[in-house]
Formats: sequence, structure tokens, C-alpha cells
Amino acid sequence: MKTPVLSQVKNVGIWIRVSTEDQAQGESPQHHEQRAREYAKFNNWNVSEVYDLAGVSGKTVMEHPEARRMLSDIRKGHITGLIFSKLARLARNTKELLDFADIFRQHNADMISLQEKIDTSTPAGRLFYTMIAAMAQWEREEIADRVKASVVIRAKLGKTINGRAPYGYHWKERKLIQQPNEAPIRRKAYELFVQYRRKGTVAKLLNAAGYRTRDGMTWRDIQVTRILIETSAKGIYYFNRTSKHGDWKQAIKSETEWGQVTCEPIVPESLWNEVNQIIEEQLKSWKKPGKLPVQVFGNLAHCTCGHKMYVRSNSPKYVCRKCNNKIPIVDLEGIFHDELKAFFANHERIADHLQAANRNLADKQTLLAAHEREIQKVREQMTRTHQLYLDGQITSQGFGQFYKPAEEKLNQLTAGLPKLQAEIDFLKINNLSADEVLAEAKTLYDRWPQLPNDAKRKIAETIVEKIVIGEGEIDITLSYLPSSEEMTKTQQQLRGPG
Repeated sequence: MKTPVLSQVKNVGIWIRVSTEDQAQGESPQHHEQRAREYAKFNNWNVSEVYDLAGVSGKTVMEHPEARRMLSDIRKGHITGLIFSKLARLARNTKELLDFADIFRQHNADMISLQEKIDTSTPAGRLFYTMIAAMAQWEREEIADRVKASVVIRAKLGKTINGRAPYGYHWKERKLIQQPNEAPIRRKAYELFVQYRRKGTVAKLLNAAGYRTRDGMTWRDIQVTRILIETSAKGIYYFNRTSKHGDWKQAIKSETEWGQVTCEPIVPESLWNEVNQIIEEQLKSWKKPGKLPVQVFGNLAHCTCGHKMYVRSNSPKYVCRKCNNKIPIVDLEGIFHDELKAFFANHERIADHLQAANRNLADKQTLLAAHEREIQKVREQMTRTHQLYLDGQITSQGFGQFYKPAEEKLNQLTAGLPKLQAEIDFLKINNLSADEVLAEAKTLYDRWPQLPNDAKRKIAETIVEKIVIGEGEIDITLSYLPSSEEMTKTQQQLRGPG
């Protein structure tokens, strides 16, 4: 008989960043740490590290030594999860929050927010967080579209969008003026290229002469290319010409969106034209490879014969290379969209365990409320006793007789508070997050057609275990919620015996 392999204990860290306002309201760093430790205990996790940023501003925290230590531990695998009180305590800056999330995803580490009831170590938590990220990306793109529209209008009106000036120039009163330290180097680059016709050679010669880029780095062929093909050197600077596009850094926009500014030329137009004609001839022998198409269900679609199904370049169908089974891309996505609606709309699938969770949660919350009222009551008694002593209505001996027992009771009540809160956190995250997913899923279903393929693919990979495609039938296996048996077991564990 084989000896069963014991699963490795999950090592997690606790992130403590309590603002001075929170501390003034009695939420001490120690209280937050104890609450997180209790939550880890319920999950049988090992707390390996505590990252203490108490009182640190939330505007930017990623460069804080404790944040760098935490990210280093994530990358090394020293910890595989981070518990924090709420997302705003991890970072208030949205960009940093998304950067944190990307790093965690890259290293398969979990984020556990007690306030928002998100635990990415659970199926529901992973789905909920993925949907939030997808919706956030959708909103960012909506904002980007509005900003893009305003940029086009400014360009058509001839108003500059300053940004960074091209190499050899700097902005002054909305005009491009030659930068005396950079312009001669850029001129030298044109002269060297005409002589040697190799961008790499130009870079080496500039570096050997002691010249550096604006950022103080050594020259490379790609940087040389940029300053050679950029038109400001011949006296005209075009702005709003490019946009980020996929893995390639830039894509050219329609000329109707461009704006332009005239400036003093660094080289004669004839020299600029000669250099760029050489570059154009060199590029004709090399063509940039196109990006491989990545479909929404590229990693999930399987044929009934057991082989994966792929979308060939410029093909509108998923195809099995073994038996040539096919299904149009639009048909599979339409079927999945319908399945998404049917699955999330069927509340009966999880109604039983949600009702049990709600009853148990209500009991725990009632107990917590009574506990907090008792704490407040003891504090008020202690305050009245102290005031009587200050007013001279009781002696110091009498003060001690009343105050010390109350103080001892308060300490006992306060010590038990984090455990109660952690129990409620555990219940909400493991059970009630399902309810939140259902609410968010309605938005997901409505916006699905507008989401970019990358966002759709991330959601599909989170929700779906496998899609099996046969003749006239499709089997979609969804993995979204724990089973009812698992949910019942969780409830029984928290209720205890009897």
C-alpha cells in the first residue's frame, strides 16, 4: 500500500499598513496582524513573514523597503500568498495595485483581501478578481478612447501635446528649440550612417567617442534608428503619429490624426532623405513577423478524439488536426456566452449552501456585535470610574478596586475580537463571495461582446476546465464554485461539534 503524500503547507505573509486615522479609531497594527493570523489559522496556512508599513502613505508604496522585501519573497516563492485588511491598505494608487496584481499572477501567488472578501486561492475568489480586472481594463480602454479623441482634436487645431521632445531638441514656450548638447550628436549620427550604412556601427562609434543617450545610457542600433528616421531633424516634427499596439511597441495612426510643428533643422533635408532611403532599402529584405493569433478558447478547446483544436492563421474556425473536426470561432463563442448566462442565472445551483452560510454568518455577526457592545460598555464604565476619581468622589484605593477588574475584562474581550472577526472573514470569503460573483457576472455577461480577446481568454481560463467539441454537441465543463459537499464541510468545521 502506498503512503499518502502530504500536501505542502502554504506559506503566506501578512501586510500591515494602518493609517494614522485608523489607529486613532482603535485599529492598531497589532489588531490587524492578529486578525490576519486567525484567518491563516482557519485555512491551515503558515505565516512566514509580516510586512509592517504602519503609517506609510498609500499614494505610492511599491518602492518602500518592506514592499520590495515582500515582492522579493513572492518572486523567490518564499511566500505564495499575502493577507491584507483591504485593497486600499495594499495601495491606494490604482496603477500600483494593478502592478502588484500582475506580479502575483506571474508567480502564482494569491491575494487575500479581508474587507473585499477576495481570496484568489479559492475558485470563486479567482473568478471574482479576474472579472474585476477585466472590468477595470474595459474602463481603462473607455477612458483611453476619450483621451484619444481629445488628442486628435488638439492635433487638428495645431496645439502641441508636449510630452518628451525628440532627441536634439527641448520644449520652450510650446516651441521646439535645439538642445545644444544633443543636436551635434544627432547630426554626427547622420554623417556616420551615410559613411558606414550600419546602425550598429554608428552606435559603436558614438559610444567610443564618449557620447551617451539622453538618459545617460550607451547607444544601441534601435536608438540610432529612432533618431535617424524621426522627421524633426529636417525641420518638421509630427506628433500624435503612433499608438501602442500589441507586443510591437508602436503602430502608425491615420495621417488625419497627426499634428505638426516646424522647428530649426539639424541636418539638410537632402541628407535626411538620403539616410532614410538607405534605411528603407535595407528594410525591404526583412519583414517583421506577424503576431500569432491567440483565440479565446485556444488552450481549452478539445476534440472528442482527444486532440486539441487550434485556429490556423487567417482561419475563422477551430480545427482538429487529426480528424479535421471543425467549429466556427463565432459559433463557439456564442455557445459559451449562452452557457455563461444559463450558469450564472441559475441561482438554485448554490442556493442551499448560501442559505446555510447566511444563517451561520448571521449567528457569528450577532455574536460579534454583542462582543463589540460589551467592549464599549466596559470602556464607558472605565471612563466614568476615572472621572469620579478625578472629581475626588472616590479614593485611589476605590479607584483601583473598580478600574483594575474592568481593565482586565477589557483586555480579555479585546484579545478575543480578532478571532471572531477572522471567523466572519473566513465565512464571507469562502461562502458569500459566490453571491458577489453572481452579481458581478451579470455585468460580465452584458459586457462580454465588448471585451478584448485577451480579457475574454483570462476569464474563460478561470471559469472553464475543458471544452469538448463533437459532431453536433459541445460539452463545456465549468469550474467556478466549490462543491456543495465542500461547502457543507466548511460550515460544520466552523460550527464545531454539536
